[in-house]
Amino acid sequence: MDFALLPAVNAALVSADTLIIAMTTTGLTPTGVALDSTSLGALSTTIKAANFEAKLGQTLLVYQLNNISCPVILVVGAGDTKELSGRSLQKLCASAYKALNSKSKIIYSFLSELSVTDRNNSQALTDIVRATLEASYRFEQFKSKKTSTEAKTMTLVVGQELANATGQAALQWGESIAIGLNYARDLGNLPPNICHPSYLAEQAQLLAKGQRKLTVSILNEKDMEKLGMGAFLAVSKGSDQEGKLISMEYHGGKKGDKPVVLVGKGVTFDTGGISIKPAAAMDEMKFDMCGAASVFGVMKALIAAKLPLNVVGVVAAAENMPSGKATRPSDIVTTMSGQTVEILNTDAEGRLVLCDALTYVKKYDPAIVIDIATLTGACVVALGKVVSGLFSADDALANDLLQAGQQSNDRTWRMPVLDDYQELLDSPFADMGNIGGPYGGAITAACFLSRFTKDYTWAHLDIAGVAWHSGAQKGGTGRPVPLLLEYLHNRVAR
Repeated sequence: MDFALLPAVNAALVSADTLIIAMTTTGLTPTGVALDSTSLGALSTTIKAANFEAKLGQTLLVYQLNNISCPVILVVGAGDTKELSGRSLQKLCASAYKALNSKSKIIYSFLSELSVTDRNNSQALTDIVRATLEASYRFEQFKSKKTSTEAKTMTLVVGQELANATGQAALQWGESIAIGLNYARDLGNLPPNICHPSYLAEQAQLLAKGQRKLTVSILNEKDMEKLGMGAFLAVSKGSDQEGKLISMEYHGGKKGDKPVVLVGKGVTFDTGGISIKPAAAMDEMKFDMCGAASVFGVMKALIAAKLPLNVVGVVAAAENMPSGKATRPSDIVTTMSGQTVEILNTDAEGRLVLCDALTYVKKYDPAIVIDIATLTGACVVALGKVVSGLFSADDALANDLLQAGQQSNDRTWRMPVLDDYQELLDSPFADMGNIGGPYGGAITAACFLSRFTKDYTWAHLDIAGVAWHSGAQKGGTGRPVPLLLEYLHNRVAR
């Protein structure tokens, strides 16, 4: 999908395949009113005859109206204008794209006429672009018959205040978010026989190819042995696929500026190890690397957006397999930090690869560290599949991430990381166990990670509930790429 901006035009004279207009519960937006007048009331008559109620996301295709050059008008319901938020705008844009006729190649959209309660015009334009590109996503590389992907061009008709550099910046930011989001979806959707730790390492190198501002370094298992990453290696040694610690350094800011460090859990397939998972839905355990996928997505978006700050993306990539070399419940390992861990459940492996990665990133002298992980089923029980879990002892960082989540429609919810929960990790044989008992599992997992983050400001995002869809719409969501990008964008804007 290619986008262009254009100031106000006479919609009746536009030479295109499809016009997209909006209708709220109180009536058509100005362009719709003008088209109805030009068609001598034919548009409103058709809408009424179809019992179109303008519910949010409802669509109606109207064909061949008198005095209108364009053969197809797509009317999209926007609901109650008082309730039209950025989230609602994204939903109706997605509905609009999905309703487009397959023959629609040249499209003019007038959706920017809508007034959004929690967005300025520039932010709304970003939402329109992002949501449209999200809706256009297809993952069909392993299908013998593919959906037609003929190029579409969408001209966004905007007011004079956006027909300039401001509008172009908003458009490009929406494109960048979608680029990162859809890339993360691609990685998450790949089968584990292809997307394994070495593949992710190769993707990092490809991402950096020809990019002056992005450098990549990769640690193999021998490197990690030298560094004392016993927790990471306890997971990876059960697999024939060698574990990798992948670092991507984006140098967009000033030399010497402390970076924001993003650490992603990259367990490319999680059997549970010796503590093996039930067979039902185990195929979805390829999505256990979606934290890593989100880090890749952010790095790709940063390149596209040329955001002026320093960011390091670190991916802890491993497979969790139940071979004869696999870690056993009750094994004790020494982490890179020197702390010892009794592994009580090998299916609590994400925190083991992450804890060594979180120790490793101290070398970057980070301004902020945020880890992203499909870490616990407990978080899904607590928060469902609507919001991700946010854990941080730092109020300012937590509030910034909460705000970014609201702005990006990629919401999160703050959970406690209280010292009261730490004692649940006590072990009679080691400094700590890797699980904390049956209660508060998402919290004790975060408490475990917190023991390796004392030297910097840190937040943890548990995305187990939001990283992918199950059922008929199975697939990666790309979350929390929009949240993270909005957070980084806000840091630049300060």
